Amino acid sequence: MSVSASSVTSRRSKPPAYEPRHAERPATVARRWWDLDTAERDVVLVATFFKVLLFPAYHSTDFEVHRNWLAITHSLPLAKWYHDTTSEWTLDYPPFFAFFERILSGFAYIVDPEIVRLDNLGYDATTALYFQRATVVISEIVLILAAFRRVILPPALKWARRSFKPDPSTASILAASIVSHPGLLIVDHIHFQYNGFLLGILLCSILAARNALQHNLRTSAALFAILLNFKHIYIYLALPYFVFLLRRHCWMPGKALETDRVIELGTIVVAVCAISFGPFVIAGGFSELGQIFSRLFPFQRGLNHAYWAGNVWAIYTAADRVLVKYLAARGWPVSEEAINSASRGLVGTTMFGVLPNITPKITFALTLAFTCVYLTKLWFDPTYKRFLDSLVLAAMTSFLWGWHVHEKAALMFLIPLSLTAADDYNHYRSYVIATTAGVFGLFPLLIKPMETPIKLGYTLLWSLCVYPRITKVVYRPLPNLLSLLVDKAETAYLYGFVALQLYTSIGHGLLFPTTDAAMAVPALVSCASGVLSANGTCIDAAAVSQAKTVSEASMEFLPLMLTSVYCSAGIIWSWLRLSWGFLTT
Repeated sequence: MSVSASSVTSRRSKPPAYEPRHAERPATVARRWWDLDTAERDVVLVATFFKVLLFPAYHSTDFEVHRNWLAITHSLPLAKWYHDTTSEWTLDYPPFFAFFERILSGFAYIVDPEIVRLDNLGYDATTALYFQRATVVISEIVLILAAFRRVILPPALKWARRSFKPDPSTASILAASIVSHPGLLIVDHIHFQYNGFLLGILLCSILAARNALQHNLRTSAALFAILLNFKHIYIYLALPYFVFLLRRHCWMPGKALETDRVIELGTIVVAVCAISFGPFVIAGGFSELGQIFSRLFPFQRGLNHAYWAGNVWAIYTAADRVLVKYLAARGWPVSEEAINSASRGLVGTTMFGVLPNITPKITFALTLAFTCVYLTKLWFDPTYKRFLDSLVLAAMTSFLWGWHVHEKAALMFLIPLSLTAADDYNHYRSYVIATTAGVFGLFPLLIKPMETPIKLGYTLLWSLCVYPRITKVVYRPLPNLLSLLVDKAETAYLYGFVALQLYTSIGHGLLFPTTDAAMAVPALVSCASGVLSANGTCIDAAAVSQAKTVSEASMEFLPLMLTSVYCSAGIIWSWLRLSWGFLTT
């Protein structure tokens, strides 16, 4: 999954900078939006064929989550959708996604009525499995059209195909890399979610913003408002959108604020939200809004998700786990609540035993503070390129510093980052490291051994097809000693994933073949007084029991902890690399 720094050919002269043009030269032969050329069609067909082959593969509890949402939206009146608790997997996405599930439920009822029975919990018959898998594949048409620069809009708003680099072949590689991205394959087509569909809407919005004409900026705002009403996690990108649209549409540098345009954009956003939430207000009154928002923002969840996403808090939590294990093994009193809250990667409130506890306010403050740094740069330089970079950095910042971050949220920055991969060497190296770490961080989602060859083989094949092609068109400045050392360190980090995979899949089982506490804490022996001894000092049996619990849990969770910490190092480094380039250019 890595590419050596030496494989990038140095050039002595920097090519002229490329700025997106407002009016691109149209293709020689005008084609309809659904027409793909041979190469594009082959990529889509191969990717789709492989995804269909994975229909019988392992699926997570997210499969039952979405089946239950099909049943809720099909079986209950609108006013009860966000109140139902028949299943623990209650509806917690915004209304547009609920309407999307309602549309799908009509087809599900035709395929198999048992799919939409509300009390039919855990139903995963072949008909249900294949139907839900097929809906993910079909909904990705939005991503395919966006990736290959085909956006379904009224004729007056259509634009010709565009490239993010001067050569069309590079644009095709970037588009193909998005359509066949291993992260999407793992999360959507095996684990089971609809991220491709949602990211397709995001790319459509980004592409609309690329041509900074008034109607396209309005379209970009409308599409992003629609996206927020499908999945609220994209709210982390709202501030870059706000600043960019304000500065490019309403308050352009050197000109006065045009309040009519502010009202225009505000009306678009309000109209989209009214269409989304209005039916629930009509059905159940304004109290429905409070019920919906209580589902969308469940702050009672802990700092970390089920297993730790590869972010700053993974390193912070791992450090606390090590300290807890160290102190407990030596008989120091450690809170039982702290031991049980994060030792095994359980969902719930994360309590730290040694380090200070982290609250939602702290994570929000840090996320907002870092994001505002990028917004300041965007405010004074509201170009499309700066906007795209600020979106990527805002998404990375929310992933690294946010509250209860899912490992799957890495897709929110990995896909937009792909659009910038060929911009320059800094973007390229950040892209390689972040993609490698982000995708590897998704591997533990597939818990069955039979999926291991699939995720490893597919990711390696994708990397070999994508990275070398982008390398050929990326300009690399003449290296100095510092840049050579950085490249060597990055390359060593990338090769470290081989060692990490060997340990998590083989080495850990050999080193810790059992979770028996007595084997996990061999230093504890009996004393003459009837209590146990650690390093020759008699201590209380309760402390020993606690030490055993800590050791057992930490050894069980060690592979996941190592994966999270190692991946977090790469994503943090990519974030720092991109931030440095963003703020200094």
